Amino acid sequence: MNMQQKIALTLEKGDGVFRMAPVFVPRRFAQAGKRLRLHPDDYYAYGAQRGSIKERWFSSVIPAMNGPLAKADEGMSYVAVNEDASDKFLFRDAIEQLGAAIIGDELYRKYGTWPMYSKFFDFETPLFHHLHLDEASANLVGRMGKPEAYYFPPQLNNHPGLFPVTYFGYDPDVTMEQVRDRLLQFESGDNRITELSRAYRIELGTGWYTPPGVVHAPGSYLTYEPQWNSDVNSVHENVVSGEVYPYEFLAENCPDKEKSNIDYIMGLMDWEKNVDPHYKKNYFRPPIACGHSDERHTEKWITYGNEYFGAKELTVQPGRTVVVKDAAAYGTVLIQGHGTFGVHEAEAAGMLRFGQMSGDEFFVSESAARQGITVTNRSKWEPMVFLKHFGPNHPDMPR
Repeated sequence: MNMQQKIALTLEKGDGVFRMAPVFVPRRFAQAGKRLRLHPDDYYAYGAQRGSIKERWFSSVIPAMNGPLAKADEGMSYVAVNEDASDKFLFRDAIEQLGAAIIGDELYRKYGTWPMYSKFFDFETPLFHHLHLDEASANLVGRMGKPEAYYFPPQLNNHPGLFPVTYFGYDPDVTMEQVRDRLLQFESGDNRITELSRAYRIELGTGWYTPPGVVHAPGSYLTYEPQWNSDVNSVHENVVSGEVYPYEFLAENCPDKEKSNIDYIMGLMDWEKNVDPHYKKNYFRPPIACGHSDERHTEKWITYGNEYFGAKELTVQPGRTVVVKDAAAYGTVLIQGHGTFGVHEAEAAGMLRFGQMSGDEFFVSESAARQGITVTNRSKWEPMVFLKHFGPNHPDMPR
């Protein structure tokens, strides 16, 4: 059996749904929040020099930009062929082989691959004030631009970390010259650049959309992050919670000739969005209930209002069975409860060992999504709660 046949057979056996293997990603900076439901002994599974595991990635066809020690497939999702995932293949390879049969004609024709991924972002301390490059700037270094969104699931936030507050942009009264002066201090001392920003206390059960070019310092709640297929940034803040970041964090995604050009680095910002006096009005995302919700289940849009991706939260009540239909392919992770998802057994992770298979992550092909996935909650007490991430083509996403 060749690879294409194996992929097609796996999709057929799953009635159009792939079961995915968990993908954990270390970061060499900051501290782990330890809310990923990973065994406490396994947070340094990649070795101490790689840093602790702070993220889990979903539906990813791209590797993490994680330094020279990272493996080529780090961050990339795998599809399990058998129950323990001892036989598996890259999700990227499945898309390359079957294309539109998985993600639909529209996405495959426009992008040639699945264009987004999602992650759990799990830091005990706040992250540095940074931005993600837009498409034009990222293309100059062989990468793609990166918009992203946030949702803060209560089920995964048993503690708030050390700083559950997020900074976005700069105060409307701040000038570009003030920001420039702080960036020029990057190598001489603590530039304390968030003194120029605005902070918002994180509200569980809500979210935000962050366009490329907007500087932000995420707070310390575990965050569900739908985002575009990119891992590219520029860091404005050089000291965070006592940890010092080198100049390369500011300039690593600039062309070589521009790495010392502060004006080029400043130009990575979308200045008008950074100083938008109505930033919360424009980019805060409270959930929006879907009209088909009833006493058996509820669905809410939790990421919307952009041209790149969307996300829903699906809740199925105890003892209920529902058929859930969507007009587009999606990835999903179960964060509470147990039951069945299509032909698959499904259960939220309690505590996983690194490398262990789980029963909480799936990818649904477009045809299966349109036909509908039968979800049964086998619990008498707890709801089943799924987070579902889509590309840009779901027709019902609030714009």
